[in-house]
Amino acid sequence: MKEKNQSGVIPKNYTGKIIDTERSVDFDSAAEAKAFFEVTSKRLLDVNSWGELAGVGTSDFQVVDPEGKEANRPVQQEDYFKVDVPGPGSMTGEGYDWVRVEEIKSVSEADMESVGIRVRPCPNPHNPDPEVAHFYSKESTSNFTVTREGKRITAGIYDRNTKLNKEGDLVDKARQFVVGLSAIAAFSKFQWHRLAEGLLER
Repeated sequence: MKEKNQSGVIPKNYTGKIIDTERSVDFDSAAEAKAFFEVTSKRLLDVNSWGELAGVGTSDFQVVDPEGKEANRPVQQEDYFKVDVPGPGSMTGEGYDWVRVEEIKSVSEADMESVGIRVRPCPNPHNPDPEVAHFYSKESTSNFTVTREGKRITAGIYDRNTKLNKEGDLVDKARQFVVGLSAIAAFSKFQWHRLAEGLLER
């Protein structure tokens, strides 16, 4: 599939795996699609609601501001996501996986609109340990977009440069190996499939 990268947040893949997930809905008119795009873009930026949108068996997400405090607002650049993945958590992450918001961009043209978010695995902001607190490596990114093209809206999640994180102590390395392999093999696809569907729920 050709990625929806109108916002420009999705980087090129130069190492590791590509994991793509897309879902689309069509409307009878561009006006209807434009109105629903406002709904989906607000859902995309309301990261704290992603667990509810994706449903049972998926991860929970909490926005944490640059000072390390939980934030109940739309996500902003330089925020963190504190991610509660089903199963055992990261020791370095104090039970969670952590990513940092590198970029949020939006574009709007006559018959196209798009919003995109890029995040990258990072250290736990509450822990002085500089090691990445995530089952993916620091080269990896997850990129979340919603795009309207005419009467069609597409929710896309694109993992790029996806590799296992080999940092950490023996416990974290074992956990990252097991969780990371399952994520690359199946869980990310399931998680992002459910999230994409939730973003487009009418």
